[in-house]
Amino acid sequence: MTGHLGVGSRLITNPVLPGFHPDPSILRVGDDYFLATSTFEWYPGVRIHHSRDLVDWRPLRGALDERRLVDLSGVPDSGGVWAPCLSYAHGLFHLVFTRVDNFAGGWWDAQNYVVTAPTAEGPWSDPVPVHARGFDASLFHDDDGRCWFLCPAGDWRPGRYPFAGIQVQQWDCARQRLTGAAHTVFTGTDAGVTEGPHLYRRDGWYYLMTAEGGTSYAHQATVARSRTLLGPYSADPAGPVLTSRGHPELPLQKAGHGSLVETPAGEWYLAHLVGRPESPLGRCVLGRETALQPVTWTADGWPRTPHGAPEVQVAAPDLPAHPFPAEPDRDDFDAPVLGPHWATLRRPAAPDWVDLTTRPSHLRLHGGQSPRGLRAPSLVARRATSHHCSLEAAVEFRPADIRQTAGVTAYYDSRNWHYAYLTADDGGQTVLSLLSCDNGVRIAHPEADTAVGGDAQVLLRVGLDARDIRFEYRLPTGSWTALGPALDATILSDEYAGDRQAGSGHAESPAFTGAFLGLWVQDIGAEGGYADFGYATYRAR
Repeated sequence: MTGHLGVGSRLITNPVLPGFHPDPSILRVGDDYFLATSTFEWYPGVRIHHSRDLVDWRPLRGALDERRLVDLSGVPDSGGVWAPCLSYAHGLFHLVFTRVDNFAGGWWDAQNYVVTAPTAEGPWSDPVPVHARGFDASLFHDDDGRCWFLCPAGDWRPGRYPFAGIQVQQWDCARQRLTGAAHTVFTGTDAGVTEGPHLYRRDGWYYLMTAEGGTSYAHQATVARSRTLLGPYSADPAGPVLTSRGHPELPLQKAGHGSLVETPAGEWYLAHLVGRPESPLGRCVLGRETALQPVTWTADGWPRTPHGAPEVQVAAPDLPAHPFPAEPDRDDFDAPVLGPHWATLRRPAAPDWVDLTTRPSHLRLHGGQSPRGLRAPSLVARRATSHHCSLEAAVEFRPADIRQTAGVTAYYDSRNWHYAYLTADDGGQTVLSLLSCDNGVRIAHPEADTAVGGDAQVLLRVGLDARDIRFEYRLPTGSWTALGPALDATILSDEYAGDRQAGSGHAESPAFTGAFLGLWVQDIGAEGGYADFGYATYRAR
């Protein structure tokens, strides 16, 4: 579906942010565009990308990069930072985010916060707690200078529908507090699961965009409007502005959870999440990604996307091209801090465990908790951005015993991963082993065990190849050799992970992230073990 492209148009190729980049909030400030996305249990919390043309994007360092701003130690799998909203008013960037401690058993423990900064790269103010009525909160700055806080309200009572409608309450930006009463302005359509609100004003109308249908294959972006901010809001009679529901042939699925942006020339675009299953309506190993679609407005004032469904290539706006320098495949760890493509699990990249200075041009990772530990793991990883990608690293490691391990992993969450690691055997010799965790069940692959001996550097590689994860190793005197069998990549997906209601197959505590390829070190006995990584090379095709 590309018939709307003009002759000679520059193209946006979707997803514009490949890999785990869900729940996009898009913002224009002057000639600059920013996209903020959810990070869940990963630091930095809230990933922010920057563009000048909506075609080319570069990652910034992320907003919530220290415990002062958000503490993710102990959050459950797929908890942590949900659905940010990035806005700009009164000379400041405003970032709303939710820290989710629990979303299981019919309960929502979801504290909302607001931080501000003079630039999209910070420095960010101390978080101001707002309320914990629900997640996916946002701010709307009206033309009269007033600000409004939007959020879905939850209802925990048995027998009640948990998504109780979108609430709006005035927010005092100067005093940073709620004021006045909360008003429920929209209870959604028959699609249900009404969340992710964003509010806009255009031509005398207030437009409320919400995500509906749940964040899987029935997902959609819904628009409702009202002449007054407090409603009532009426949904577009034509149905959702965007969905891939009912079109399993489309390469981009799960389309929904969107936000709007207008260019200086009056061109509108919708940023939204999508998934790319490896097979029709199958598992999305790459997680939920961010895409852009052009938006036009009907004569009676409703927004429309071409065909109402997501497209891989769409016309770019009439803006000067602004590409950014390509990121090198190889990271030699020469910088004093990790680059913006790296993420860390549940704790920020602080010098007490991420050391880039003691041994120049090396990343020294001090070992953390076991793979099931939720407080202090030592995992530095990159998002898998293609169904065919790999991470290669040089590892030097002197394990003291079986409680010290280091290597490379294909990781989804604490219950679903594959791991090639160096450790010590019962005789104290260094060996290379392979372990998987499938829905919390550990699976050993003893046929992969390989003695490596000595203090030599070992090269390790983990690759995603469609439905398979493959590990390889190389010793100083050898060539690249397969380590164990091909493993199931599809367990690294929202569709597979999460807790299921007994006998139903439905998610009781669903999963929301995506596959990472990373460098992982354990020191389960807390006895000072560490590993040095001489380089890491990520390649995608």
